[in-house]
Amino acid sequence: MTEKVGGVPVQGDGSTSARPCGPKKVMMVPLDPVHDVGLKLIRRALSERGHQVVLLPPDLPPEEVVQKAAEIRPDCLLVSRTISYGTAELLARFLDLLDTAGLRDKMKVAVGGMSIRPELAQEMGFDAGFGPDTTVDDAVAFVENLEFQSTRARRKLSKPDLTEGFSYRFKDEEIGRLCDEIARELLNWAKERTSPGVLRAEIREQMEKARTEGRLAEVSRLRDEYARLTGDEILRFYREGTPVSHTRPLTASKARTFFDLEKRAGDGEDLVRPASADVMAERVVFVQYGTGCPLMDSYHILLSQSWGARGVVHFDPSWGARQEGLLEGAWSHQHDGTVITLENLNLIKKSILPWTLWQVRAHRGLNTPETVVLAALAGADLTKVNMVYGSLAAGTDPERLCVDGVKCLELAARFGLPYDVVTNEELAGVPAAKAFAGMLVVMTAGVLLGGRPILQPLFAHSPEAMIGGIMDEDYVDFNAAKMMVLADIVDAPIWPGAPVGFLTQSQDRVQSSTMTALHAALALGLGARAVTIASSDEAYAGGPITGASRVDSLKSVAAALRFLGKTKITPSPRAASLGKKLREDILNTLKSAVAAGSFVGALYAGVFGSREDGAYPGRAGRGTVTKRS
Repeated sequence: MTEKVGGVPVQGDGSTSARPCGPKKVMMVPLDPVHDVGLKLIRRALSERGHQVVLLPPDLPPEEVVQKAAEIRPDCLLVSRTISYGTAELLARFLDLLDTAGLRDKMKVAVGGMSIRPELAQEMGFDAGFGPDTTVDDAVAFVENLEFQSTRARRKLSKPDLTEGFSYRFKDEEIGRLCDEIARELLNWAKERTSPGVLRAEIREQMEKARTEGRLAEVSRLRDEYARLTGDEILRFYREGTPVSHTRPLTASKARTFFDLEKRAGDGEDLVRPASADVMAERVVFVQYGTGCPLMDSYHILLSQSWGARGVVHFDPSWGARQEGLLEGAWSHQHDGTVITLENLNLIKKSILPWTLWQVRAHRGLNTPETVVLAALAGADLTKVNMVYGSLAAGTDPERLCVDGVKCLELAARFGLPYDVVTNEELAGVPAAKAFAGMLVVMTAGVLLGGRPILQPLFAHSPEAMIGGIMDEDYVDFNAAKMMVLADIVDAPIWPGAPVGFLTQSQDRVQSSTMTALHAALALGLGARAVTIASSDEAYAGGPITGASRVDSLKSVAAALRFLGKTKITPSPRAASLGKKLREDILNTLKSAVAAGSFVGALYAGVFGSREDGAYPGRAGRGTVTKRS
């Protein structure tokens, strides 16, 4: 029995037990001029199972079909309709004729076809309706009185490991030596320094441990210590209980809804997934959530999972990166981005199924180390770290974010959390080669600390591509060159984002979904371990993303993957020359970083992105780094 929870289809508690049956007499007829292919496939399957099947030719008038049914007296009557015009009127008339002839109650009657929706069939009085996602097995099950679910995907899912099988060995030894030299200098520099963000992360971990163990006096002491390291609205929250602007606490009734969703979703086996989503089962496609409301996020997550998403990414408010300290408790947020607290994360997790990867980002602001701690405590699978992007294109001081970023790498390694190293500084105008050089250094530092980083090149029509005309001919070659050069440099997983197709989508939902699907198919065909996609309205929407737009993009990606199958989009020879140029520029950037004397100094000096490129060292947290005593 299918029910809907918040608009999300799930299996209800009721079930139909299988009732074995003997051979049935089945009559089938297409109520179309020519279309009978689907019925022929079903006829073959039913005949192989011993049923007696009569298939009438197409284009018979309904009156003649009813007359044949009166003569044959079938146990089951299956009719199909592919052409969409006049469908409701034709089917209603057909059922009326059956009823008038006294046959309707004498047999089971089902309708299927490209123009059929189960809801339409149910409203009209058919015993079952089979839409475009129907399989032959579903029709056989209907005839044999077995339980069926006409829209349910068949693939069994398990949680993938995006880093499995990668050695992180540099194939390009020259680039590898430079990355190792720069990364070791960064780690040696950072271990002598600390910051309010590092100290809060350490306190938060101790505080949550004390809370779990019931040591409430210790919790109170640590909370006061934590508050002294915050400022502005966060400090007022801890001292006076004043909510941060544009936030409000979740009500108890809303909080209870999460537990209902968790119970209904269960282990995911009963979540209704369209059969068309089967093609997504062997790929890992992430979607982002962050409507501001954790409950709305949960509905979006369940909807996305039912349409093939294998991963979800927590998108937090921008002010969370600019203020010292994070909140406690369960909060909703008036604008886009969902507040990161342990309580919010624990509630959202209830809608995340066992086979879905969950990423909580920690890559760009003043609370990055603490976010990794909260992600681990909440049971997230992945996080996101890159001090280069956060320093040059997200407003955080390079010195501060390098100290905090190294702490993130240490925590992620200790908690066993893989993380992607994003290159979204390209959106500010930083050339891909400079962004990649920074990404490779951060990756190397992470590996030296025992972590499992994932490279995340940007698949987008970036300012570099626009100004240089690199993508004037196509969107394939430059993106393919990025994948190819990284794969030639190091044996590491690649996860393009974030999301793919950025700045190629428009406000047209069809165009936006198509661009997303083509970029995703390109990346996965070239060997990406995962991709992150946007909803069809996410490229321009300023508020919550609609559920229909999420489905648009996921269905488009599934269609593109089904269309290509085991083939892939092949780049032109130009991609190789673009990749060669990328490699040369990455090498030159790394040499310049070595010459600068320090990784942090290179960030300030514009080696990894200059003001002329569009990168500006951030100011948030400037002057807050201190030497360890």
